[in-house]
Amino acid sequence: MRTLLLAFSAVMLALAGLSAPLNAQEPLEKTGELPPLYRAEMDLAEGFVSDMMASGVVVPVPADPGGGYTHEQHKRNYRAIYLAGQLYRITGDRAYADYVRDMLLAYAELYPTLGEHPAKANQNVGRLFWQVLNDAVWLVHAVQGYADVRDTLSAADRAAIDDRVFRRAAHFLSVESQATFDRIHNHATWATAGVGMTGYLLDDRDMVDRALLGSDKTGNTGFLRQTELLFSPDGYYTEGPYYQRYALMPFMVFADAIARNDPERGIFAHRDGILLKALRTTIQLTYGGYFFPFNDAIRDKSLNTDELYHGVAIAYAETRDPGLLAIADWQGRTILTEDGLLLARDLAAGTPQPFDFRTLLLRDGPEGDRGAVAILRDGKGPDHLALVAKNTSQGMGHGHFDKLSWQLYDNGHEIVRDYGAARFLNVVAKEGGRYLPENESWAKQTVAHNALVVNGTSHFGGDADLADRHAPRQLHFSSVPGLQLSSARIDTAYPDNPVAMQRTLALVDVAGLASPVVIDVLRATGETANTYDLPLHYAGHIIETGFVVDRELAGRRVLGNSHGYQHIWVDGTARVQSDGAFMTWLLGGRFYSYRMAAQPDLQVILGESGANDPAFNLRREPLVIQRVEGAKETTFVSLLEPHGMSDGATEQTVDSQSLIASLQHRKYNGYDLVIVETKRGGKTVLAISNDTDPDKQHRANIDGRMVRWTGFAERIDLAGEKN
Repeated sequence: MRTLLLAFSAVMLALAGLSAPLNAQEPLEKTGELPPLYRAEMDLAEGFVSDMMASGVVVPVPADPGGGYTHEQHKRNYRAIYLAGQLYRITGDRAYADYVRDMLLAYAELYPTLGEHPAKANQNVGRLFWQVLNDAVWLVHAVQGYADVRDTLSAADRAAIDDRVFRRAAHFLSVESQATFDRIHNHATWATAGVGMTGYLLDDRDMVDRALLGSDKTGNTGFLRQTELLFSPDGYYTEGPYYQRYALMPFMVFADAIARNDPERGIFAHRDGILLKALRTTIQLTYGGYFFPFNDAIRDKSLNTDELYHGVAIAYAETRDPGLLAIADWQGRTILTEDGLLLARDLAAGTPQPFDFRTLLLRDGPEGDRGAVAILRDGKGPDHLALVAKNTSQGMGHGHFDKLSWQLYDNGHEIVRDYGAARFLNVVAKEGGRYLPENESWAKQTVAHNALVVNGTSHFGGDADLADRHAPRQLHFSSVPGLQLSSARIDTAYPDNPVAMQRTLALVDVAGLASPVVIDVLRATGETANTYDLPLHYAGHIIETGFVVDRELAGRRVLGNSHGYQHIWVDGTARVQSDGAFMTWLLGGRFYSYRMAAQPDLQVILGESGANDPAFNLRREPLVIQRVEGAKETTFVSLLEPHGMSDGATEQTVDSQSLIASLQHRKYNGYDLVIVETKRGGKTVLAISNDTDPDKQHRANIDGRMVRWTGFAERIDLAGEKN
């Protein structure tokens, strides 16, 4: 094992710009000590690099947007440079080093000839790629592969590659693209990481300091400042889980280089270990391995992604957290570095402990005062129940107008859905792989989410700059078994027609039911009469409704003409006049009943997304909207109940109908009292004081019975079940 450590020490010396005879070390492969996960990763790398080498060095003049030939070829090239360098270090096979040299010499011929990319659009333009972000990603990968072979090159080749590729690329990113480089944003994270790692390799302190401290070296921008402003104290990244996953690779890889080259900085202890917190938080922001699709998220991204292979390996090397071994085991992947070797070796040595997915509150904003994400979980394993309350800030340019929205997962499925982004990443036929027009007209709009819409207008009128200045306030959070609860408020989503919105979401145990139910209480108070719409986007097939639906069978009308309503077809409408109103759908072998408490003039609209979509860019997904018109204030009270099962293979169905008889909402001295009665006669009350004082005592009269509780909310059993 000493031989392994010596070999890795050599590559780290190379990364630091110091001379290290890499080829003098015994190759790792010949030690016979490679654990299975690491060996499997080597096999994947060898297969890819062998194919690339067989095709020869292909470095085309940039021409295409994302998904096009030249775009994809330069992506393959940086991956080949990165992996071939690692394979040379591991195997000692000089053919890998020669391939990296030849590829980079070809770039040395091409790079000085490049100007603005011809496929530039509204993004900051790159050289090799249509946007500067991709150029930064190229540099982060290529500089690592180059570090593994640089000392094998002749002085002339090394000088050509240093000066004509890496110094030019670093100058383009940090000087010519200074506006991007000095942003507090994931694009700048990639750029500072690439430039900083290049600086370490070329022993260029000016380059390193610009990366760490920003172009003016004051520390007001740069990599270190990004760790302070882009993450909350709990490690939540302001742009949401999808971009947190993406940004984590440059954060973790550059931090690893800083730790090895500037250990006195204590980068992994910086800001109370924020980067290691962020890695764990990223994992917490998943269900079944897939990220909660907040903001401009592409829904098929999971923990099986290159960024997280790096992040998990680096974090494990720093912490030895056994839960990270379980994540690596689930991924079935790692990286070909010292950190990856350590992780693979420890994974092979024993059984990993499960990662601790749990109920938790993740504050948003650098100071933790810009709202929060509340994750409420019931049960363990991949099929557990999870409620996610999104009470966060806007999330910068990738944010959606979805204040106080929520999602629900159960039985391995997303039950209450978030649309995510309208985009086909790198599919040329779909706007060159960029965000689609419908990302603005539908995916970002409030009605496309599970959030309150007032007068058919999105939050902040769809103005992202205005939205960035306001955030919800997290009022209460509880992880008490039997009553897990989140409550938040925002008063500024409609500045021209102020409406105060407070939403309380809870996982509540109800006697006699196998699973907790979700209780949703949304209070809206305006200064004038408004139309209030509360959409719920669900997945599944409607089984039955507890109200009569006036179907629009001859031809579906469109619900509106702006703010996302122009993309909704109406399937039918109904009036809710009793406390037994519900609809039930089936998904993944389980039934879900969505029940709505009656209130005056409550309408229900059943619809589907996809109207006014000439290029077939939108997914067709169902939704239900509760609507109240002409009211200054209203309170929507809803309940979602998982129940029963349906097994087509065995032709067996159990409890396909709701086990709840009624849902009632009562107001009492400013309190909200939600009464759930089961068909067996049991009554459970969710009593909400709406008072944030945890020690204050409350009482209310329910049908002649006085109930008492302390603090924000309590679950109260009113009566036992009937025999």
